[in-house]
Amino acid sequence: MALERRAANGRSEAFEKEIVEHMETLYAVALRLTRNPAEARDLQQDALVRALRFHDKFREGTYAKAWLVTILKNLFINEYRKKARRPTLVELSGAEHLTANVADKDMGYFPRELKSHHILEYLGDDVRRAVDSLPERNRRTLIMADLQDMTYKEIAEEMDCPLGTVMSRLHRGRRLMRESLPNQARKIVYS
Repeated sequence: MALERRAANGRSEAFEKEIVEHMETLYAVALRLTRNPAEARDLQQDALVRALRFHDKFREGTYAKAWLVTILKNLFINEYRKKARRPTLVELSGAEHLTANVADKDMGYFPRELKSHHILEYLGDDVRRAVDSLPERNRRTLIMADLQDMTYKEIAEEMDCPLGTVMSRLHRGRRLMRESLPNQARKIVYS
């Protein structure tokens, strides 16, 4: 009858004793799920805390081990789903555009400040050779428009030439690129 006594928080001593008996089983299941001893211990502890907290949901005659393992698995699944919903953390390369609400705009990275040879490092060898083979004016115009995402107006201001000249240089540069890279041009057109 002493085991049937209720603890101050409403749990019976028999319930707590039965829970403690299954700690090794909980750890083994947690280790199988997480494959990491530290995470397994955390999961085991969370399951025990949850079981003790919701002791009133445990019904007499229920197999305690199965109830505990169910709690543990549900905790693992919930944590897995929570991690899956989080965006993946990615190390930024610095080529990303900054948003207007950046704390220190002086620390920003602006691709337009790059010299053309830095930008060309990101291209494949065949594309880089094709760009290098362009006449200087066409190459600069093509890089500013297609790699640095500058508008025609910005390019015209940068190169100190009329807007129509920028458009014709860009058209000629793109045409020469298509001729230099016929296989890549076909892939783009037909894909």
